[in-house]
Amino acid sequence: MLLNDSRSPKPGHRLALFATAFSLIVIVLGAFTRLVDAGLGCPDWPGCYGHLLWPIQEHNVLRAETRFPDFPVDQSKTWPEMVHRYLAGTLGLLIVGLAALAWRRHSERGYPFRLPVFLLFLVVWQAIFGMWTVTLKLWPQIVTLHLLGGFTIFALLWLLTLRLQNRRWSGLGVDQYGQLQRARPWVLVGMTLLVVQVLLGGWTTSNYAALACADLPTCHGHWVPPMDFRTGFNVFQEIGPNYLGGQMDNEARVAIQYTHRMGALVVTLFTLGFVAWLWRVRDRRVRQLLAVLLVVTLLQVGLGLSNIIFMVPLQVAVAHNAVGALLLAVWVTVAARIWMVDRPAQKVPDGSQAA
Repeated sequence: MLLNDSRSPKPGHRLALFATAFSLIVIVLGAFTRLVDAGLGCPDWPGCYGHLLWPIQEHNVLRAETRFPDFPVDQSKTWPEMVHRYLAGTLGLLIVGLAALAWRRHSERGYPFRLPVFLLFLVVWQAIFGMWTVTLKLWPQIVTLHLLGGFTIFALLWLLTLRLQNRRWSGLGVDQYGQLQRARPWVLVGMTLLVVQVLLGGWTTSNYAALACADLPTCHGHWVPPMDFRTGFNVFQEIGPNYLGGQMDNEARVAIQYTHRMGALVVTLFTLGFVAWLWRVRDRRVRQLLAVLLVVTLLQVGLGLSNIIFMVPLQVAVAHNAVGALLLAVWVTVAARIWMVDRPAQKVPDGSQAA
């Protein structure tokens, strides 16, 4: 998108691109499932009330409710859960295909091998976390890690796509190249801050703390409201009978929401500073990518504010998850381009150029 060189994509590039887009769909549907409280729409796993899909006919519904008396069948919640499971399973098969292709070409120089194999390992664990999400009745620790796992798979699939695209920034001057190399540690800091913010977002939604503060910029009219951080961030809480709707009191949820807000502020300020600092690299491709990073960051901030102002409307909350994943992908793109940039040619004493 930002490059104009002649390197051709490697085999598997289109499959990786399709898998990346597909994983974003899985993330969006997963967010929808969670936000409509359908995480326990099917109380068993991998089936739904013992069905491959979900019980629809009246006699099957009666049998299912007899078998699971604490979980009456709700058709509006069973289908999102099962569609999400089947799409996630399909994504797993796509990753198996990428890993198989990498295995066949592992002897080719420069072909990614460890990344597809790690993705295969990761998607197996993601399936296990999906099972635990149901069997442990939406235990917040598992729900949060399951969300982070989905984001990680999406980001790594995008990284694999970029590597298979086989494009690099080239033609940069020595000074420009040096500036990009100095940006490496700051890229890692930015990605770390964003991952922490994703974790905070997952912890917020899994503990139903999104509406703990309903006003802006204060919280319940206070700049620093009463908060219970010890309970809000007790990651060693016992596994309860059912976490649907959450089990924390309001001050604990306020602590979670307040921390998530502060995290968003830190990530935004860091991104603005990073963009301003790296804008000094006078290259159109660099500035285009920085502009994308800035726009997606501001869009995510706007969606976050809209969630509070409009009391977490479903469409906005789902979009907030999707744009969060896209923001992570943009940071991955920044990292990949900087780490894969071609070293500029250097002059040798006779006036010619050497790589």
